[in-house]
Amino acid sequence: MSGTREWLVQWLKDAHAMEEQAETMLNGQLNRLESYPELSERIRLHLDETKRHAARLGTCLEQLGEDTSALKDAGGKLLAMAQSLSGVFAGDEVMKGSLASYTFEHMEIASYTVLIATAESLGETEIARACEQNLREEEAMAEWLQNKLPATTEQFLARSASDSDHAKR
Repeated sequence: MSGTREWLVQWLKDAHAMEEQAETMLNGQLNRLESYPELSERIRLHLDETKRHAARLGTCLEQLGEDTSALKDAGGKLLAMAQSLSGVFAGDEVMKGSLASYTFEHMEIASYTVLIATAESLGETEIARACEQNLREEEAMAEWLQNKLPATTEQFLARSASDSDHAKR
């Protein structure tokens, strides 16, 4: 079982870095969504959840006598900053951000599903419970994004057409 425990520790550290990356990415998006108040508010709420996810994962690692990986956390933040900046000059940044967020949520869902199964196989019920709580919030965010993609798209297209009309004048 020591191999399974090592995998659990490794994957908890990976998930912590993933949440640190998500926090940086969400912060980057928030700064440029003033024209999309509903999306902005939901991302702000999820940002708070994301911080709690990272804290829960830190607690899980502490329960195992481990700590987070500063190197992985820094790498995740750096990658998220690059992703955030890559859309700054794109005219369709809100759409690219929505697609990236939806995709990222599903990566998080898969990660927590793996963590839950691993923790359960070791009898680590508290860790499994913490990961289940994170999983439920990630699933809720993914569902919200999916349900809002059509409206966000329509809002973007209307705004884009309006901007195009103003440019022609």
